[in-house]
Amino acid sequence: MEQSRVQFRHSIVVRFSGDSGDGMQLAGNIFSNVSAGVGDQISTFPDYPAEVRAPQGSLNGVSGFQVHIGHGVHTPGDECDVLVAMNPAALKQHSRFLHRGGVAIVDIDTFRPADLAKAEYTTDDPYTEIGLKAQVVEVPMTSMVKAALEGTGMDLKSVLKCRNMFALGLVCWLFNMPLESAIHFLKNKFANKPAVFEANERVVRGGYDYGHNIHATVSTYRIETDDVRPGTYTDVSGNTATAWGLIMASEKSGLPLFLGSYPITPATDILHELAKRRDLGVKACQMEDEIGGICAAIGASFSGALAVTSTSGPGLSLKSEAMGLAVMAELPLVVIDVQRGGPSTGLPTKTEQTDLQQALYGRSGECPLVVMAALSPTDCFSSAFEAARIAVEHMTPVILLTDAFIANGSSAWRIPDDDEYPVIRPNRVPQDKVSTWHAYDRDERGVRYWAVPSTPGLQHRVGGLEKDYSTGALSNNPENHEQMVRARAAKIERVADDIAPLEVGGDVNADTIVVGWGGTYGHINTAVEQLCAAGTPVAMAQFRHIFPLPRNTREVLSRYKRVIVAELNSGQMARYLLSLMPELPVRQLNKIQGQPFLVQELTEGITGIINREQQ
Repeated sequence: MEQSRVQFRHSIVVRFSGDSGDGMQLAGNIFSNVSAGVGDQISTFPDYPAEVRAPQGSLNGVSGFQVHIGHGVHTPGDECDVLVAMNPAALKQHSRFLHRGGVAIVDIDTFRPADLAKAEYTTDDPYTEIGLKAQVVEVPMTSMVKAALEGTGMDLKSVLKCRNMFALGLVCWLFNMPLESAIHFLKNKFANKPAVFEANERVVRGGYDYGHNIHATVSTYRIETDDVRPGTYTDVSGNTATAWGLIMASEKSGLPLFLGSYPITPATDILHELAKRRDLGVKACQMEDEIGGICAAIGASFSGALAVTSTSGPGLSLKSEAMGLAVMAELPLVVIDVQRGGPSTGLPTKTEQTDLQQALYGRSGECPLVVMAALSPTDCFSSAFEAARIAVEHMTPVILLTDAFIANGSSAWRIPDDDEYPVIRPNRVPQDKVSTWHAYDRDERGVRYWAVPSTPGLQHRVGGLEKDYSTGALSNNPENHEQMVRARAAKIERVADDIAPLEVGGDVNADTIVVGWGGTYGHINTAVEQLCAAGTPVAMAQFRHIFPLPRNTREVLSRYKRVIVAELNSGQMARYLLSLMPELPVRQLNKIQGQPFLVQELTEGITGIINREQQ
């Protein structure tokens, strides 16, 4: 048989798709780890169904995992070069993501008439019926896996669970990836289940050998990687990076880390990850509900811990009263909100940016706190660290917004050296002030001093009732209340002196700037790069710090004739910016479909706005 050619590519996009129980997320994650290990940049997009477990083989039960590997990678890609479809439903649902001329690898054993009927095909030619324009590679995966595991004593259900590893081995062959790296990952994952590891190892080798022996496609691919900074690299999801960033903040502040949380999609993995880290002194408590989670964290903060609570949009609503208590008590607290589609239970496994207004304004009274947003899966580490630093050094709650896209997605991440992050300095009561200290005494920044209970000479009470500005005693005095309201607001406003200025990318001299916030960074950055390369000059700015805004925000945005705000909601950031700077020439580019932007959507939308206004 003719040998496959090797094509060299700057990047490639692969999408694994199958039933929820087919292990597509695991196969995709292992492939991502292998790619990160050889020096590729990666960006992933796990696409879960909202149903707990739809009927096997049905359209509603399809689960997908898309990964973009190579260099210059900022997004999971608009379309995939290779689609792995484990059944007809997966092919039907996800063929729209496969670009014309790509490769579709299907488990032909699952394309029986009954399987086609479950996926609502009306003919016996599924490829023509869905208009598939791709090279189709029909692989008898189920048969091959059964043959590979014959004689192992495994039951049929367990055997079929290994099909994802056959697909993984075949894809590793297709992209010239080191199979031993995938096997090493499996060995660690199933360290306590040697029989399961041996079965999966046998199957993943079988998939690799199958591709090698029959030269399953016309070409194999090799990714041309950049020279990378020396260090240890791993594939990390946003939720895991968030947990690790909090652990780093605990180390750098000398404070024990406490998480009070309640499971909620898509934030639960933060609780899971921190619960593993008792060896680092982390205390992770699953409370009875969202309110219990934040109240436990506030109690931990009062006692001197680095306190965190994690949730998604509905849980943020439930935590609002307790956040008011933390603002009134002026205690450090990190509130992580992994945004999802809403309202209510809405689209629990899909992504949106619809909690911004709730984060900014969703509390009673004059209740300011810091609001931040992480930019990417790996930036979740730095943003979590930064949120903890600001909370502890400025004695305030901080809401850190991530979203399902970057929380579940992953990127290649270099494990940082210890000296890359600064020491966090809790605002303790100075020794020379102990004898005259009151509970709400402030430093020159207006930040309240933090006194840990049981410290000699620092006995005090804090709570939800208003305090006297001078003594800290309860007060109903009208003038004192206004003074305290303004003092709390001024403290938050001064945080702007302690954050990085807004940076501009792309063509800084363009007439148009595209503005985003949080997890849309990769898509906007890629769209701006493509537009500039095509001769349409565009600048970009991405907000990580939202309240307060960086000091130079007005100066930066006022340079441009049009400010296009792109966000996954109906315009919450656009309205916020206009409320502060009504003179800005704001234009909106919005998507509210539970899916991240496509780069093509952004390039076409930005070009359309510019062209309409230049006519």
